[in-house]
Amino acid sequence: MKIVVILGHPQKGSFNHAIAELAVDTLRSEGHEIIYHDLYEEGFDPVITSEEIPKGARIDAVIEKHCRHIAEADGIIIVHPNWWGMPPAIMKGWIDRVIRPGVAYAFLENDKGEGVPIGLLKAKAAIVFNTSNTEQAREIDVFGDPLETIWKNCIFSLCGVDNFYRRMYGIIVTSSEEERRHWLEDARQAVLKYFPGDTK
Repeated sequence: MKIVVILGHPQKGSFNHAIAELAVDTLRSEGHEIIYHDLYEEGFDPVITSEEIPKGARIDAVIEKHCRHIAEADGIIIVHPNWWGMPPAIMKGWIDRVIRPGVAYAFLENDKGEGVPIGLLKAKAAIVFNTSNTEQAREIDVFGDPLETIWKNCIFSLCGVDNFYRRMYGIIVTSSEEERRHWLEDARQAVLKYFPGDTK
C-alpha cells in the first residue's frame, strides 16, 4: 500500500515528530510505500490565492505534487498538535490547497457548490494523531472536541474516507518518559491495525 504521512509541527524533536517517525518506520517495516511530508521542514506555503480556488485552476508544482500524492494514497496519516482547537496554520493551509475540488471531492452535475460533495479519495483508511495540553474530559465537555469534527466530519467523511481513527495524546507538557513510551506504542498498534503488512 502507498501511505502518505503529513506532519505539521515546527519544533524538531517534538513528540509529534516522534509519532510521525514511528509511523513511517512501522509502515516501512510492514512493506508499505511511504510518502512523508514534514510541512515545516519543506517550507510549505499555506497561503491560498483566489486564482487557485476553482476546480481546474492552475496550481504550482509543489501543490500539484501534494495533490497527486493524496489522490494516489491507499492510506493517510496526519500528525499535528491541538492549537486553540485547530490545526496549526501550516496544516490548515495544506488542507485549503491540497484537499481541493477535482482531487479530494466533486459535486454532482449542475451542483454549483451548495450541495454535499462526493468523495474522490481512494484511501482505505485515515489516522489523525494529535497532541494536547488540555485534559481530554475538558476538551470534550467544554470545547466539544473540535479536531474530531474537523477531521472526521468536515474532511475525511466528505472526501470518501469513512474508515477513520483519531487519537489525542496528552497532557504533553507534564508527561513523563514512561508515558511517552506508552503513547508511542499505542500509536504503533494503531498504525498496524489500520495498515497491516503489505501482502502484494
